Amino acid sequence: MSITSESDLQGMKRVSEAVATTLKEMRYYARPGMSAREVDEYGGEILKKLGAKSAPRLTYGFPGWTCISVNNEIAHGIPSATKILQEGDLVNIDVSAELDGYWSDNGGSFVLGQDLHQHQPLVDASRTILYKALHSIKGGVKIADIGKLIENEAGRAGFTVIRNLAGHGVGRSLHEAPEDILNCYERRNKERFRKNSVVAVETFISTRSNYANQAQDGWTLIGNRGGFVAQHEHTIVITDGDPVILTAANEI
Repeated sequence: MSITSESDLQGMKRVSEAVATTLKEMRYYARPGMSAREVDEYGGEILKKLGAKSAPRLTYGFPGWTCISVNNEIAHGIPSATKILQEGDLVNIDVSAELDGYWSDNGGSFVLGQDLHQHQPLVDASRTILYKALHSIKGGVKIADIGKLIENEAGRAGFTVIRNLAGHGVGRSLHEAPEDILNCYERRNKERFRKNSVVAVETFISTRSNYANQAQDGWTLIGNRGGFVAQHEHTIVITDGDPVILTAANEI
């Protein structure tokens, strides 16, 4: 969507605050020995208290209030009762929601407890690359150039990217144009970011895989070559300078 009024901006701030707060609180709540469903139910209660509705459940009938992906799962992980979190796990929580007709999306990967398996460098790279990308986005910048930046930065850090997952426009629905804010360079994409538009930009930084495939459960995405992936995502308003990071309250 494009921000055309103060009411639009305030609406996006409210829903973004809701998803960001939910993500932050879920991250602090998660402990080894908990099931993903316990963490998800906690997040669902926060969204409810804030008056927000789970976007994946509302839009797709997803079996959870949020997506919780663990270790080799890239994204869209089902928060099941049998998925038990362990010390040192690489955990990704993605929270998106609707509130008063506005939609926002954010996510973040983190190491649960002690970094027993040395996932932290991957997590740090994903977060650092996201912020470099965000602060390179301005009205008129080519979307493909941001993909090139993310891909190049990942390579410099010793990682690769997932090439078939992308950030997207957001605001009046969960997924809007542009649908192709990729983590890699796509020379055929001549589209440019537009000032005052709202987009959800996300990194998918990988140790080994470069494509995501759907698992047999019909939801979870798994890497084509194994390994691990860290994701971080913010919803922003594009300006002529630094972006307005609407989901900054998630503290990623």
